[in-house]
Amino acid sequence: MYLMCLLPLGALLILILIYAVKNRQYKNTDYYAQTKKSYFSVLNDKGSLGEYYTYKYLKDLGGYKKYLFNCYVPKENEETTEIDVILLHESGIYVFESKNYSGWIFGNETQKYWTQTLPSGKGKSQKVKFFNPIMQNNLHIRWLKKLTDDETLPFYSYIVFSDRCELKNIDLSSDDKHVIKRYDILSEVNKNVKNVGTKLTNEKIDELYNTLYPLTQADAEQKLKHIEDIKKKYDIQENKPETVAEENKTEEKGKLCPKCGGRLVLRTTKNGEHKGEKFWGCSNFPKCRYIEKI
Repeated sequence: MYLMCLLPLGALLILILIYAVKNRQYKNTDYYAQTKKSYFSVLNDKGSLGEYYTYKYLKDLGGYKKYLFNCYVPKENEETTEIDVILLHESGIYVFESKNYSGWIFGNETQKYWTQTLPSGKGKSQKVKFFNPIMQNNLHIRWLKKLTDDETLPFYSYIVFSDRCELKNIDLSSDDKHVIKRYDILSEVNKNVKNVGTKLTNEKIDELYNTLYPLTQADAEQKLKHIEDIKKKYDIQENKPETVAEENKTEEKGKLCPKCGGRLVLRTTKNGEHKGEKFWGCSNFPKCRYIEKI
């Protein structure tokens, strides 16, 4: 806001006009119609922005199609798994896991965790672990198959990274798994469409959409339960620096970040006037910078 105040009036008016035009265009999209997220909130949330861009880059795909966003698919024991973007297309069902990450990305199909390498200044780098997105999407597809209960349905797994990252040494052995950058998503899906041809009728796509659409309308209570179930079931290491001091690994059981749902980790201020003081920081740092004083 302060920077906007420093802009010349003409430049400020142009920025406001550009925002207004893009906001109007955004409100005409399937993403807005389904999620009801404001354009401002999407721009300020990396996860939502990655989902929206995945959809936006696919808009020019030909053929009969429908989209689903933030779909909470039921598992067993009243738990759910959340799928970022589903594309129901005449060539099949495309399941997208959006990773709006920067830095260098390393990993293969069999590793439980992949690595994101980020610059940390003075020629140094920070390595951050996150759960293997291929395995993550495999679980999504597994529960989708169980829900649809139709062995003839063709599913395709796509992991979509931001154009700001570099995919380094991504080793894949399966032809039905795709790890790509967002800029390539349309061309890669078009390749698959040409290879497999038409698999689903318009009526089947409508039927699947009507089945799955209610699962995209989860309320706040359902979303919170989903986050809590994940934290209870898995020892989440996603987005934790590899080189973390032992004291920084101390976690308070059940203490979750109110901003993103990640675990709060006990940390120590290393610099400044508060040097040596303890505080709770989100385990999803640097994606989430929430802190809580002790």
